[in-house]
Amino acid sequence: MSSALAIAGVTQVLRDRLNDGVVDHDVAAVTGSTVSVTTLAPDRVLGGEGSESSQLNVFLYQVTPNTGWRNSDLPSRDGSGRHRLTNAPLALDLHYLISAYGSEPLHREILLGYAMQLMHEFPVITRDMIRRSLAPSPDLGTELPSSLRALAECGLADQVESLKITPHFLDTEEMSRLWTATQSHFRPSAAYQISVVLIEAQQSTRPSLPVLSRGEVDPVSGRERGVVVSPSMVPPLPTIEAVMPDGAQTVIQLDAGVRLTGHHLDGTAREVRLSNERFSITQNVAASGTSTGGHMDFTIPASAAADFPVGVYDVSAQLVMPDETSPRTSNRLGAVIAPNITNLPTSVARDGSGDAQITIDFTPQLRPGQTVSLLLGQQELYPESFVAPTASLDFIARDATPGAYLARLRIDGVDSPIVDRSTTPPTFFDLRVTIT
Repeated sequence: MSSALAIAGVTQVLRDRLNDGVVDHDVAAVTGSTVSVTTLAPDRVLGGEGSESSQLNVFLYQVTPNTGWRNSDLPSRDGSGRHRLTNAPLALDLHYLISAYGSEPLHREILLGYAMQLMHEFPVITRDMIRRSLAPSPDLGTELPSSLRALAECGLADQVESLKITPHFLDTEEMSRLWTATQSHFRPSAAYQISVVLIEAQQSTRPSLPVLSRGEVDPVSGRERGVVVSPSMVPPLPTIEAVMPDGAQTVIQLDAGVRLTGHHLDGTAREVRLSNERFSITQNVAASGTSTGGHMDFTIPASAAADFPVGVYDVSAQLVMPDETSPRTSNRLGAVIAPNITNLPTSVARDGSGDAQITIDFTPQLRPGQTVSLLLGQQELYPESFVAPTASLDFIARDATPGAYLARLRIDGVDSPIVDRSTTPPTFFDLRVTIT
């Protein structure tokens, strides 16, 4: 693959090929003047006095992604986005404008004609062309600018794809916009597309180990089983279909049961894995109850509150299936661990200024970087100063009105449950703060 210098390498190869073609065809004798090839922006071509010498100018006016190569590789990172698996190439198409300049009659047309003939004669930039153009002569290498000397190491000649030149038609409107954008006067021009330049990063990746076997060895044939085909619409692997906290709640609370429903969840060494990307947490909780294929129960104990902050988790089942020796992991589903207020209901008296200070104890504890507020009835209160981690916060209700208010603690947008969904119709829990 090429390096980031490949774009400049292509421009240099084009300039070198056009320059060689001008010399080989003795264009200077035809025009009666010296002909040069430049790679300037159109507004920089003319000299300071406005003089216009006979020359060809190669201008890179646009770079676009190559759609074919862009979708050819697998993702370069894993599902978490943290580990790099491959260095997928940056595939680019380069769009050039070759313009002819000259102050004498017909010089522009002559130069553009030779340029288009040269581009037509080599529709593919070969590896030999690239090496000859970018590798400096031993006699001139130290005298070249550092930018040109660096192009010899761009890797353009060694990339897996060859460079193809395709004429690209620009209609009157596109050409007018291009020259207007460059703030230059129009000159006879021809547009070409160079495809494809492959630029690959050299970052370290996470390689995978080779496969040692393709399943267990069949005792009869002595061969590895490989892929086993099951004639069923239900995959013969552990699968969870729903995460169902006790009490028909929509969030998980510490010390409250949770049931994973699905199929093929029976076996030994049954555990539930919970992962939180924000805090880089991956914890296993042992399953409870008897081994059943249709569900798996578990409870996060309050004693493990420090390991399970409030937030969104990936939940999966891990177990050793019957007649197997290695553990399998099921698919993952999302679930939310919510805070739980532990000191309600409570009663708070106002001070002489009419303010009420409310202390809220909760689990799991608040971690640094998490946002928190207390929803008291229709008011949202923010805590007094605190140092995280903490499991107790003070809130002050200014100029409080006496009454009994339902209270919810909100951490990172997740509210503590306040509705008892196990009743019909649902009712509120008695989680109230009474202000007197």
